[in-house]
Amino acid sequence: VFSDDPKLHVRQRYVLGDGAMQQMAQSSVFLSGMGALGVEIAKNITLAGVKTVTLHDTKLCETWDLGCNFFIRRDDVLNQRKRVEAVCPRVGELNPYVHVDMSSCPLDDNIDLSFLKKYQCVILTESSLSLQKRINQFCHSQQPPIRFISSDAYGICVRIFCDFGEAFEVSDPTGEELKEIFIQSITQDNSGVVTCIDNQPHGLQTGQSVIFREINGMVELNGTTRQVSVISSHSFEIGDTSHFQPYEHGGFFVMVKTPQIYKFETLEQQLCDPQVLIPDLSKPEAPLHIHAAMLALDAFQEKHGRLPNIGCLEDAEALLKLTEEFPVNAELVRCMSKTARGTLPPLAAAAGGIASQEVLKAITGKFGPLQQWFYLDALEVVRPLQSLSAEEFFPRGDRYDGLRACIGESMLLELHKLRVFMVGCGAIGCEMLKNFALLGVGLAKSLGEVCITDPDLIEKSNLNRQFLFRPHHIQTPKSTTAAEATREINPELQIDAHLNKVCPATESIYSDSFYSSLNVVVTALDNVEARRYVDSRCLCNQRPLLDSGTMGTKGHTEIIVPYLTESYNSHRDPPEEEIPFCTLKSFPSVIEHTIQWARDKFESAFFHKPSMYNSFWQTHVSAEAVLQRMQVGESMEGAFQVVKLLSRRPSHWEQCVIIARLKFEKYFKRKALQLLHSFPLDTRLKDGSLFWQSPKRPPTPTEFDDHLYHTHWAFLPLEKSIVTDETAKKPDQMKMPLSSEEEREAIAQLEEAISTDESTRKSLRMNPLQFEKDNDSNGHIDFVTSASSLRARMYSIEPADRLKTKRIAGKIIPAIATATAAVSGLVALELVKVVGGYGFESFKNCFFNLAIPVVVLSETAPVKRTVIRNNLSFTIWDCWTIFGHEDFTLSDFMNAVREKYTIEPTMVVHGVKMLYVPVMPGHSKRLKLTMQKLIKPSVDRRYVDLTVSFAPETDGDEDLPGPPVRYYFSPDGKAP
Repeated sequence: VFSDDPKLHVRQRYVLGDGAMQQMAQSSVFLSGMGALGVEIAKNITLAGVKTVTLHDTKLCETWDLGCNFFIRRDDVLNQRKRVEAVCPRVGELNPYVHVDMSSCPLDDNIDLSFLKKYQCVILTESSLSLQKRINQFCHSQQPPIRFISSDAYGICVRIFCDFGEAFEVSDPTGEELKEIFIQSITQDNSGVVTCIDNQPHGLQTGQSVIFREINGMVELNGTTRQVSVISSHSFEIGDTSHFQPYEHGGFFVMVKTPQIYKFETLEQQLCDPQVLIPDLSKPEAPLHIHAAMLALDAFQEKHGRLPNIGCLEDAEALLKLTEEFPVNAELVRCMSKTARGTLPPLAAAAGGIASQEVLKAITGKFGPLQQWFYLDALEVVRPLQSLSAEEFFPRGDRYDGLRACIGESMLLELHKLRVFMVGCGAIGCEMLKNFALLGVGLAKSLGEVCITDPDLIEKSNLNRQFLFRPHHIQTPKSTTAAEATREINPELQIDAHLNKVCPATESIYSDSFYSSLNVVVTALDNVEARRYVDSRCLCNQRPLLDSGTMGTKGHTEIIVPYLTESYNSHRDPPEEEIPFCTLKSFPSVIEHTIQWARDKFESAFFHKPSMYNSFWQTHVSAEAVLQRMQVGESMEGAFQVVKLLSRRPSHWEQCVIIARLKFEKYFKRKALQLLHSFPLDTRLKDGSLFWQSPKRPPTPTEFDDHLYHTHWAFLPLEKSIVTDETAKKPDQMKMPLSSEEEREAIAQLEEAISTDESTRKSLRMNPLQFEKDNDSNGHIDFVTSASSLRARMYSIEPADRLKTKRIAGKIIPAIATATAAVSGLVALELVKVVGGYGFESFKNCFFNLAIPVVVLSETAPVKRTVIRNNLSFTIWDCWTIFGHEDFTLSDFMNAVREKYTIEPTMVVHGVKMLYVPVMPGHSKRLKLTMQKLIKPSVDRRYVDLTVSFAPETDGDEDLPGPPVRYYFSPDGKAP
């Protein structure tokens, strides 16, 4: 699959690896049940790229399905099509390399199951427990076993069960990238202790194994694998080293991934003693309670031939009676009974993402599988709604009946009139729009609206996980295309699609009045800085923010609610460590260093120097004037570089190859010789230790070899893919001094440009190249890969292939559809709580890693309150206000703050501009100046937020910062 079109699955390849992708491309999957959960799984595994998916279902399309199956349309209902007939072609459109077929034969207790032998994995949804047990037993008994997964969604509860056989081998249980950790010391002892350099954490666990490389002294360890026993975060034991030579210096180790065998029991065996994953540590008993309740639900269906009726108290008590043998949460059982016929689409999306990842594990042996049950409930969503009358939940014959059964009519109407702003329409954005469509968020008839914005165009690599897009959408805007596709799911939605970035430059569009019209903001972004900015705007305008993100199989959600929780900016991850300049320039030790070096060379040669060149000609528009000043020997800034570029620019292809050959000599031979001349191999530091020891690696000069095409010759033709007929695109990057002859040649070229026609004068311009990672025909990644590999070999570093180089150089975030579906579902669940105005204890943040698998739900961080004195305090959500006028002075402002908030202002700051700091010279004179003159607002500016410090209650203490003070320039808060 992926080899036919590598661009399609490039982000997923970084998650799964080529081995797992090849296994998927040879695997066939059978999936039964095209309800809310089944269609989610079908979408995710088809996007992932298996060989064949057989979709099975026997039901007809109903109006009800429109609210839970995003691939069923109103025409399908009117024409009484089978669900599988409606869904199959639309699933098939997701990935042209996956064969999607369908079956609508009855799947019951009498069917011959031998047809399942051609599948590597079988997934059941909406199946009776008796059928699940029969099919599971059949799959378990095959040699090799057919991997079996069953999953169900009943209203507020979902479950997933996995059985991959009695001996399921996993090649990579964690999926974590292996890192080289450099060694500080190894003791000669029984047992020898390895200490990492600079107390770097090794990230190992006792029982894991490592392999050693490049050790000096204790060479017996090189190439050997040792099991570790962890002592601390930066040291571990490796067994007897007492008979080895003493350790001298250097070396590193890498963790060895050893296959792990997992043992599974059948569904029948697991019913009485289930092995469960606990997602919410605040209620560790919940999975077993849901297990008992859902088994009771299975028994209820077996007995009555139906699910409990919506809102029926009698059925709820009957279901509760079936759980008498188990200690269960009665409230959970009653809620499950009342909502069992309904569907919460976001809960199905979350469960579908998790179940789909288990499918991929089942057919690839990649990542640790779920053992063996996963349960999740949305009790916090429906608990506050249980006091509503039963009529609230009864069907009304529209697409929202399944959702209405869970949250009631009143909440449904609140969702319809919601005004949402979503920033980003990529992978998470597409999934969120699907959830909005199924929830009925922002309906035109209710004056609701979903406003979305994204400046990006659709690329081929997006199609692997941004499921609203198709191949014919490539190079169209994400936002408008996503909006059109979402309206197909639910034509009632009102969607306003923009193509803007959300940043300070667009605050005239996304103004305070814009934010004041919103109910909630959702981010679907892929970078921290954009999140921080949107968070600051939400904080400023007291609007809730729902944030989420993924990286490979990992995902997070964060719910930010005004006056209840901290904001996104309340916590900061440690800044990403930059590689020291000296390391990049002379002392690389790992492949990331050589890739960054090559990327920097690209930026210098193809962007910065051409940009500087163009900038020079913008300053000096007349070539004649420049020529005259050069002829009299006048010094001009940048002229030296410009002359050098002019004199050395190639005019034909052979010259490009010559330049590349000279660069090869400079970078990979002369640089090494220069370093070894300055620091010979036996150089020692003042303490007597060797200069060239770990992590420093001595370089080896590289002699150009005509026979080494893939490494040496590959560096030369790269220029061809970058240089076009306009040869000024390819500046020379050698830094040798110009000869007088070369200077005369450059002047001659200037004279020629002056004397000839306008088209020749254009050669005084270059086209700087912005690094573009996704266009494989432009040669950018090829240049970086080749240059990085040559430098890596020069320093005895294992080179990286093109795929890895592209990920590191392009700072690509690995991505997979399963994780995206899961985070969007979890966020959409929290949206319902925000709309309902739920209390702090109801909200849940989530972190998960589907590779392990781990799912952790936790309470949000409560907002901190700063107490100034007994009757005066504030939080980050508070904002003090002062209304001024045209003649309002700084002194008036300080008096107003003093009178209104009974504090003594001591300092006033606007952003980075100090308006009033008493210790600064002349600041006391500013008290008489007007606020208008001090701040100089733009014409349309209504207010500014100022930072005001105030005197402490006790002498000797430092001044205290208060909340932002919003100063309005006019008494009515309108723009002047």
